[in-house]
Amino acid sequence: EDFTGYWMEQALDRVTWFKEPTKSLDDSNAPFFTWFDDGQLNISYNCLDRHIEAGGGDKVAFYWEGEPGDTKTTTYSQLADEVGRFANGLKSLGVEKGDRVAIYMGMVPELPVAMLACARIGATHSVIFGGFSADSIVDRVNDAKAKLLITCDGAWRRGSTVPLKDNCDQAMASTRSIEHCIVVERTKQDVSMTEGRDIWWHDLVGDQSPDCPPEVMDAEDMLYILYTSGTTAKPKGIVHTTGGYLTGATTSHSLVFDVKPDTDVYWCAADIGWVTGHTYIVYGPLANHTTSVMYEGTPDFPDKDRLWDIAEKYGVTILYTAPTAIRAFMKWGVEYPQRHDLSSLRLLGSVGEPINPEAWMWYHKYIGSENCPIVDTWWQTETGSIMISPLPGVISTKPGSATKAIPGVT
Repeated sequence: EDFTGYWMEQALDRVTWFKEPTKSLDDSNAPFFTWFDDGQLNISYNCLDRHIEAGGGDKVAFYWEGEPGDTKTTTYSQLADEVGRFANGLKSLGVEKGDRVAIYMGMVPELPVAMLACARIGATHSVIFGGFSADSIVDRVNDAKAKLLITCDGAWRRGSTVPLKDNCDQAMASTRSIEHCIVVERTKQDVSMTEGRDIWWHDLVGDQSPDCPPEVMDAEDMLYILYTSGTTAKPKGIVHTTGGYLTGATTSHSLVFDVKPDTDVYWCAADIGWVTGHTYIVYGPLANHTTSVMYEGTPDFPDKDRLWDIAEKYGVTILYTAPTAIRAFMKWGVEYPQRHDLSSLRLLGSVGEPINPEAWMWYHKYIGSENCPIVDTWWQTETGSIMISPLPGVISTKPGSATKAIPGVT
């Protein structure tokens, strides 16, 4: 009944503020709405420092699995150190509060580090999906006037490599604002490095201090720009600010996925290049002190049971994926999930498009063993977090229906 009061309650309960807001929604200058306008915070602090200060630094933030089979486990304390070093590295290159940073990477551990480092110093990040072409980089970099580009030498995909740095070189020939390009060594393929402009990630962070105080940001300061895919027209840069976005991300992640931070191993199997990855791989789970799984490659490499192998290996309890993927799993056959013990799963989610009832029923029967609630979530790049979804155990579900708006949404 009092949705602005409800969101104020969530903001004060779930977010740590340097200066608590006294205002909830201000709709007096429509369509330029503001949320928590007089509040101040830092998202990187909310995702890292506050958990470490409360004694939660040894908890695993990410179990990362590379496509070739290499792995990395990162605790909250280790992630904070990496973010601090990279944030100081960005500062050493002249990146300041308000600058825009473009990120074009595979699903490697350095990607969330780069995002959180930008958030820490008040720079706005623009993540470009690693499957996009050089032209897509040009459009997005020029529109945002990005000062810096972060990439990898290459990315692993179905056993071969994608030439990310080569695509960036091609793009930078047509961009006007890029001063430096930072390159993560991932595939060790040959790449050209332009002296003075291109810097290896490991060289940049090598002697940096892990201590980087978080910038105090206003609730309405820009956190990131994410461009629509451009399938219908020129890609449009959607802006998400800080306080309202984090409130939506933490609240929806907690309610829709029924997250129990002490026991859950949560896996959003999307790509960080899309909004799903921003909100439900990086900001929502980390702000809620959740342990997540992150995977670099495709679900059919080296075989069509790779996802189920990972779910079994890490004891995943919550799995969030797309109907397109579920339909691919159906086509491949039930023998692939049946090779693995998926009994740790307790909740399943669907995102990205409407899920057809047949896919819903297959997911329910063969992945959830008819024992896991399915949350079918509707939202968009523009909304930044889930708008419509059943709440598990609260709302009766119907295959193919996203059911009702979540609390606080009309």
